[in-house]
Amino acid sequence: MTRERPDTTPRRVRIGDSAPGEGFAEHVAAVQRLRRDYRALPPGAPVRLAKPTSNLFRFREPSTSPSLDVSAFSGVISIDPLERLADVGGMTTYEDLVAATLPHGLMPLVVPQLRTITLGGAVTGLGVESSSFRNGLPHESVQEMEILTGSGEVLTATRDNEHRDLFHGFPNSYGTLGYALRLRIELEPVSAYVHLRHLRFFDASETMDALNRICADAAYDGERVDFVDGVVFAPDELYLTLARFTDQAPWTSDYTGNDVYYRSIPRYAGTGPGDYLTIEDYLWRWDTDWFWCSRAFGTQNPLVRPLWPRSLKRSDVYRRLVAWDRRTDFSRLLNHYRGRPQQEPLIQDIEVGVERGADFLDFFHARIGMSPVWMCPIRLREPRRPGMTDDEHVWPLYPLENDRLYVNFGFWGMVDMKPGQRRAHHNLLIEEEVTRLGGHKSLYSDSFYTEDEFWDLYNGAAYRDLKETHDPQGRLLDLYAKCVRNR
Repeated sequence: MTRERPDTTPRRVRIGDSAPGEGFAEHVAAVQRLRRDYRALPPGAPVRLAKPTSNLFRFREPSTSPSLDVSAFSGVISIDPLERLADVGGMTTYEDLVAATLPHGLMPLVVPQLRTITLGGAVTGLGVESSSFRNGLPHESVQEMEILTGSGEVLTATRDNEHRDLFHGFPNSYGTLGYALRLRIELEPVSAYVHLRHLRFFDASETMDALNRICADAAYDGERVDFVDGVVFAPDELYLTLARFTDQAPWTSDYTGNDVYYRSIPRYAGTGPGDYLTIEDYLWRWDTDWFWCSRAFGTQNPLVRPLWPRSLKRSDVYRRLVAWDRRTDFSRLLNHYRGRPQQEPLIQDIEVGVERGADFLDFFHARIGMSPVWMCPIRLREPRRPGMTDDEHVWPLYPLENDRLYVNFGFWGMVDMKPGQRRAHHNLLIEEEVTRLGGHKSLYSDSFYTEDEFWDLYNGAAYRDLKETHDPQGRLLDLYAKCVRNR
């Protein structure tokens, strides 16, 4: 199915024009209301946000405590296409942000895969996508953050002002230091279409070597490469997808209907023309089927798929189904009555250096056995600051090394349990292996580290300094309590 060509002609936007009814005056008023509401919370009461969506996979019982209404911070405040900057409310979803920037021929430097991830969530909780080998992580394109801290102050933090420690310590703090109310971010130009090439590999080491070369050159076989990610279907079936912007497309594929994107990868691998998508469809190519996780709900069944409305082929719909299953224990009870093995949820993203990527995949195939697995290369964009010591990191709470290529591996699903296996058996195996390989695990899902292990991995000393400065009364949970104890 051919899509209509998007209009990517840049246009100047005055403050507030890109989101009717919003603007800096409205934003300032919303900040004042939020500070008042924060002060009105009972002393000692846990601070929660009233958010309609979440992409976290740490499910807990609904809270009955008061929550802060942050709906006023869910819009684009302004876009300057000439400077390639946008001021955006921290609760704005990437779906709404992209919808505002694409008409100006621009996009955020990194657009996480799922539509309802918020900009503030991607910054405080990290995010990654196929432009991360050249643009780093979402927080690296932030120029300025306006943060409601645990002490109730609203601070504007930049790389070099008096709140620079908060600016650099905010990523991977998961709302335990404060909440982003406004972010000023860089944008980059886009073309109307994206051309995709899928390369087949038969060995993990060969794949990692190729990934390293392609990311270093930002090119392959004489063509520029703007995006890189990949999928592992089996130990001897791995694919890298290389994509580049293009102004022309002989056709465009549509994976929001009956076709499924990840299933197209083997089909197009090695073929001459490759595949083409509009820029919008490329950005959301993984959201329609929640990567491949929609198959658990039957929506990839050829008999079911035509009956499943396009409007419901979305990651947030599938996540709500998972949340219902967790609440009702439906899957566990169904397995029990059918005499099937109980299953362990395994929903994780991890990063290891590219030189250890093959080691991780060998372990994963031998000890876990789940497929497919997503691969996405990452290289930090932010340079080290003058005067930093060897043991200091630019982003201290997620201490990746500069000038080193990492590979994010994402795997999401259920794994059969065997009788006698310890609780969270497979999750613990992965945590132990990632630590052995010198990597890190994202904290959006269940974690099982001891407190000492956790603070050693996520720079407890730096975190404690930030916590004492910006949340001295402990109004917000600490990072271990939130991400491991799931309070």
